[in-house]
Amino acid sequence: MKKITLFVSVLLFLFTAVANAHGPVRQKAEEEITINAPAEKVWSIIKNYGDLSWLPTVKSVTVDKGNEKGSIRVLTLKDGGTITEELKKYDDKAMSYAYKITDMSTAKTITHAGVEEKVPVLPVDNYAASIDLTANGDKTVVSWKAGYYRAYMNNNPPEEMNEEAANSAVTALLKSGLQNLKALAEK
Repeated sequence: MKKITLFVSVLLFLFTAVANAHGPVRQKAEEEITINAPAEKVWSIIKNYGDLSWLPTVKSVTVDKGNEKGSIRVLTLKDGGTITEELKKYDDKAMSYAYKITDMSTAKTITHAGVEEKVPVLPVDNYAASIDLTANGDKTVVSWKAGYYRAYMNNNPPEEMNEEAANSAVTALLKSGLQNLKALAEK
């Protein structure tokens, strides 16, 4: 009986350890907005990969190869941080492009579990996104999709770099960008 009890206890311990020992799970965010303007007008605002004047958090952008696949753009944010992105796909005819974050500056440094951790300006890791426009008569549906992990890739993340922080930041970015795009296109 003692052997069975010990065996069951060990199994429960191992099950609990495995269940709690998972790392981050890929997150997804998608925002969509209908803009009361033709798709060509909306696309003219966002089609230049080096122009993010429509995105409220961005102060300036530098880009090396324009709308060419592999082009690198560096976003300087209004709060002073930077995000570097690579253009993965660009389709002028389909009015869509996809990009990936390759580097980010640090927003602040925190101490977590006795270790200094750098919190990136966008609390995500392995972020990739796409923007797609769909013409709907004299209106346009803009869809902005992103996939990413939380910024802290180990177990037990600090609140600044957990899934909730990542999801909140990405959702806020997508919503503010699309709302501003709508305001600009409907002028």
